[in-house]
This record gives sequence, C-alpha cells and structure tokens, in this order.
Amino acid sequence: MRMEDFTYDDVGGTRRGGFCPPGFRPLHVRTRIGEGEKVFRRASEAVLTWEMHRELGVGVEASAPRAAEDVDVTVTLAGMIKAPCRIVYTVEEPRRAGWAYGTLTGHPECGEESFVVERTGDGTVWLTVTAFSRAAKWYARAGGPATRGLQTAYARRCGKVLQRLCAPVSEF
Repeated sequence: MRMEDFTYDDVGGTRRGGFCPPGFRPLHVRTRIGEGEKVFRRASEAVLTWEMHRELGVGVEASAPRAAEDVDVTVTLAGMIKAPCRIVYTVEEPRRAGWAYGTLTGHPECGEESFVVERTGDGTVWLTVTAFSRAAKWYARAGGPATRGLQTAYARRCGKVLQRLCAPVSEF
C-alpha cells in the first residue's frame, strides 16, 4: 500500500471499533437492512461493487469493479466536488463484508470511512458506517456543523438505499 499518498496518519484505524485520532470527529451510523443469508449476500455485493454508492446518486470512478486493497476511488458529489480515496482494507467473511477508504490529496475532508455489512447471530443484517474525519479544504471548514450534518445524512442515506436494494430478496 502506498502510505505516503494518504492525508492522515492512522491508516486502517476504522478497523478498530470506536477509534478516533485526536483532532478528528468520529461518526458511527448503524442501519438495520433486513434478515437472512440472501439479504446479507445481496447487501454485501451492493457494497463491494460500488452499487450502493452509485444508487445514492454520487459519481463513482474506481480503478477496479470491486473493492480491494489499493483500489483508487473518486467519489463526485453534487457533480462538482471530487473526493479522491484509496481502499485501505476489505472484509469478506461468512458474516461480515465491506471495506474502508482513506482520503488522498484533493479530498475536501481528511480521514477514513468504512462501510461494513454484518449478519448477527439472530440473522439480522446491518450496515455500519464508521468514520473519523476533519476538514481539509476551506469550504469544508467553512461549512462547520453543516458539513458534519451532511456526513451523517450521507451515512444514513447509505442504509436507506441498501434497504431498498435488498427489499426484493427479503426472506420474510
């Protein structure tokens, strides 16, 4: 992994639940997606292939069709704000799947964000979005609390979109 390209030091930090470096803001949003193995598989695939992000209405340019360590991803917000990132780790286990990306030069924020789907012991499927960040560009700093609110709204919307994508495969 090309560590020198990241705009923060604690690369991989979201892997440690609840970790937030000094000077960064934490984010933790957990959304119930549904129940069962089919929902878990569908949600995992939607997260790992960028489908969830594309369904959010953001632009996604990735150097690979599936999340993998060292894949470069640029998310375009509102058709004009480019947010370059790199995948720092992926998770593909029988009950957990997802990835995290870290910010690269040019991103309006500095930090890391993970998107992990988990199937708990009772069969419930959850999406957890975890991040730590701080403003890197002047307009992110100028936004202050509104910028943080947008990040939380984005994480919640990820869950809503994933619920919708998984509804047809529900095992109810």
